[in-house]
Amino acid sequence: MTIMAAAQNNIVEEVAWWIGDQPIYKSEIEETYQTMQSQRSDIEGDPYCVIPERLAVEKLFIHQAEIDSIEVPDNQVMQMVDQQVNFLIANLGSQQKVEEFYRRPLPAVREQLRDMIRNHQLVEEVQSSLTKEVMATPNDVRRYFNSLPKDSVPFVPLQVEVQIMTLNPVIPREEIDEVKARLRDYAERVNKGESDFSTLAILYSEDGSSLRGGELGFIGRANLEPEYAAVAFNLNDTKKVSKIVETQFGYHIIQLIEKRGDRINTRHILLRPKVSDKDLTEAMTRLDTVRQEILAEKFTFEEAVPYVSQDKDTHNNRGQMVNQENNTTRFEMGELPQEVSRVVADMSVGELSKPFIMKDPKRNRDIVAMVKLSNRIPGHRANMSDDYQLIKNLYESHAKEDIVTKWVEKKIADTYVRIEEGWRDCDFKHKGWIKEGVSSDSSSDRDDSKE
Repeated sequence: MTIMAAAQNNIVEEVAWWIGDQPIYKSEIEETYQTMQSQRSDIEGDPYCVIPERLAVEKLFIHQAEIDSIEVPDNQVMQMVDQQVNFLIANLGSQQKVEEFYRRPLPAVREQLRDMIRNHQLVEEVQSSLTKEVMATPNDVRRYFNSLPKDSVPFVPLQVEVQIMTLNPVIPREEIDEVKARLRDYAERVNKGESDFSTLAILYSEDGSSLRGGELGFIGRANLEPEYAAVAFNLNDTKKVSKIVETQFGYHIIQLIEKRGDRINTRHILLRPKVSDKDLTEAMTRLDTVRQEILAEKFTFEEAVPYVSQDKDTHNNRGQMVNQENNTTRFEMGELPQEVSRVVADMSVGELSKPFIMKDPKRNRDIVAMVKLSNRIPGHRANMSDDYQLIKNLYESHAKEDIVTKWVEKKIADTYVRIEEGWRDCDFKHKGWIKEGVSSDSSSDRDDSKE
């Protein structure tokens, strides 16, 4: 909304900043602050200094994106909007709570999020373009590390490397048949109009979406389990229920809510067949037998993994667990599954644990596991021999930040900037915002040609 348009509606928007010919309104700052609070984002400093400066920098990047003809695909933006809306509904409890928090209907919330996410993606694309040539050589990393003051060398907490072998207890056919019978009953009740799908999902579904009546929100095909997507995208009647679908998480029935191109919103009810104590005991016994044979040196842990382990992520990798956060084999203790962390805590390097029961992190199902502690790295100050990848990442991050900072501050110098009274008394991150001869009541023409 421009000031003229606002005036025509008898509403005069308070402008906090001008960047070239682009205003930053107080309402825009408030909306951003509200969104950051809903996302539980950290704000270091006074939000009424930090947020307008971030918005100003964002405008510089967006203008550059226009010059460079950089665009973000609409479907990518809308997928991220859907994920954010789903997150808000899950955390605030309902669509109504989201609307109350933002004080506007959900379509308006989606529109606000769409603009914010698109702008954020454009900023990332420009920054990526500016820093694409940053590639650290070993000499770069060594010089960077040697330049760090001793008290700035990061402390690396205790880390471990762990190999794992797992067995999925056999679930009796009777248990699977009972689960399917329950799902067929729910589907029949909905199809006959005797029950409401969302009510049944609240009462019986074993998925986290049950609190929302089984609703998943708009999701792209690629982000759904393949078996689920194949059935869901073939649904056309919003009053009917799908056939039973099996995925790695269990058994589902699905109801279509709405399709939007390559995205779909569905409800589902998930039931997981239960593993009996008898089945768990049998799996524990089998894995303990394998352990005894390893200890008797009939074969090694690594040799047994491909033939015994049913963990898809590790059975072709000698059982080596990989930290998805940094794509290395090292874990801080808090990054491991809780059951693994408890077992590993008292183990020695090379030791093999006894079998234990744990929850499969992906499927939320009881499985039996056995682990080998292959390495323990005590907490220490980072060094080149043990922590090269960490130091390399720090160097590249520092180099990229330096390039972006210099670019931003040159843009600030070349761009008309005016900060209104009441918004100027800040310790800004970037230099050059407060310019000589440009006051809040300056009548100078704005130079909207940003290089």
